[in-house]
Amino acid sequence: MSFRRFVKGLGITILWLVISLCLAITIVPRFLDARYYAGLPTAHYTGERFFNPDGAEDDIAPPNGGRGNFLWRYLTNSDGRPQWPDHVAVHPIAPPARVEGERMVATWVGHATVLVQTQGLNILTDPVWSRTAGPLGVGPARVAAPGIAFDTLPKIDVVLVSHDHYDHMDLTTLKRLWERDRPLIVTSLGNDSVIGQVGVPSKALDWGGKIAVKPGVEVVVTRNHHWGSRWFADRNRALWSSFVVRLPGGNLFFAGDTGPGDLNWANQAAAYGPVRLALLPIGAFRFAPGQMVAGSHIGPIDAVDAYRRLGASSGIGIHWGTFRLSFEGYDTPPRLLAAVAEVAGVHGFGTVALGRPTEVAPYRAPGPVAPIERGAMKRLLPKAALALP
Repeated sequence: MSFRRFVKGLGITILWLVISLCLAITIVPRFLDARYYAGLPTAHYTGERFFNPDGAEDDIAPPNGGRGNFLWRYLTNSDGRPQWPDHVAVHPIAPPARVEGERMVATWVGHATVLVQTQGLNILTDPVWSRTAGPLGVGPARVAAPGIAFDTLPKIDVVLVSHDHYDHMDLTTLKRLWERDRPLIVTSLGNDSVIGQVGVPSKALDWGGKIAVKPGVEVVVTRNHHWGSRWFADRNRALWSSFVVRLPGGNLFFAGDTGPGDLNWANQAAAYGPVRLALLPIGAFRFAPGQMVAGSHIGPIDAVDAYRRLGASSGIGIHWGTFRLSFEGYDTPPRLLAAVAEVAGVHGFGTVALGRPTEVAPYRAPGPVAPIERGAMKRLLPKAALALP
């Protein structure tokens, strides 16, 4: 047997072992189920599990014949996905230690991790510095290093954790941050139990819950449309959320990880005051050819609609180009976002380079923008945008 054939056979064996492990976790996981939160039923909690009150479309339906086939094709890269680069160069610029007053600086670290500096506070969203996003180090690997090396990260005051998926809740990073900085960690119901597994305290609130950070600054936990799980069996035992950070110079909105649902979560966030900066996901929306949205993830079309509903004056597209989670091309999200924003007539919403501190302009009320339904937007987009992989 040739060495090449041996290596290929070994790789296939390892892949089947991974698939078998995933299936075993899915089928026989009662011991992995955990009740992270207990409380009375509400409009989004059954007394056992959380749910989306605007509908149950929170699953990514595997294309081409079920989860086993989907997982196999994904792991073997035989599903027709466009190639991604193995490595993306990052040229970071160290952020300032602090940004005082109403000046605001945002630095994209990667995926949903953003450092926002204003009012003398350093605010970090869904911090992930690990190399992979998954249990036991198994999962999608980064194609780009963090835009800020952890050792050069300024002292963090506030951490926002949107939900318990591994690409958003990285317990290793949260423990490092807690041991180094003792930040206020704000999350939604049940996630404090997961974070507490590594000895890190956090403040868990229901949608609409608020916590003061300092005079004139508070964090509000707000609704979005998603789901949660660490081990499949514990599905929706903890709540998912977005956040509004109320600030004197205009609010920060962090969408977390979200599908469109009814999109009224954006209108509800806007009710807390003018949104100066919106951090909105634009990637992991394509799981079949030509798809523009998934139940759990918005793409650029819905991100632009959310931006319009928020009445935001600046926005950064996140949740793309770090971990390969779906079928669109590496740079499809920013290219499609630019095309959609132009057709929709919105301004100030785009993407930024990893590791480059970006000055956020003072809040200015945007002019009126007419809504464009998703189907109509697809008809209006240029052919070049629709042909993006």
